[in-house]
Amino acid sequence: MDQTLTETHSYPLAVIMQRRTLVNRWVTEQWEAKGVVRDIGSDASPRVIVEREDVMQMLHPGFRLQLTRDEAEGYYLNLTSPEPKVFVLWRDRDGVARPEMLTVSYGEGTRWADSGEQVDGVALPVELMPWMGEFVERHYRPEPPKKKRYASNKDRGRMGPTG
Repeated sequence: MDQTLTETHSYPLAVIMQRRTLVNRWVTEQWEAKGVVRDIGSDASPRVIVEREDVMQMLHPGFRLQLTRDEAEGYYLNLTSPEPKVFVLWRDRDGVARPEMLTVSYGEGTRWADSGEQVDGVALPVELMPWMGEFVERHYRPEPPKKKRYASNKDRGRMGPTG
């Protein structure tokens, strides 16, 4: 693992956004986040990487995936899910889908979607798993189970009216 990643808790990423042409009376195209790749830090402006008659993909570099302690539980939930994801919040700007924020926190991605934002989950790159796992191991502590509380001692163990 790269020592600088461990120290800064951030990872450089570029987002691949895809536009598909649709044959539909009401909608002519559909945008979605298609994936993320490590950003090698070249040009910071978006560029077309695939262009065919029905599909276009654009690479949007310049993102840094940040890990914060207050989202450690969300990272844990994402890593332990069947298909870990990077959540991409994007907005339509002049007819082009532009990614705005990235997270690997299951909770944060869900909050974005619940608030009505456009959010797509894309496969988490395998090389990020050990980096995230180290962070979760160091910072996530599950809440201890809470004791059951009863209104009064009479309620303890009672299943309902007795006769």
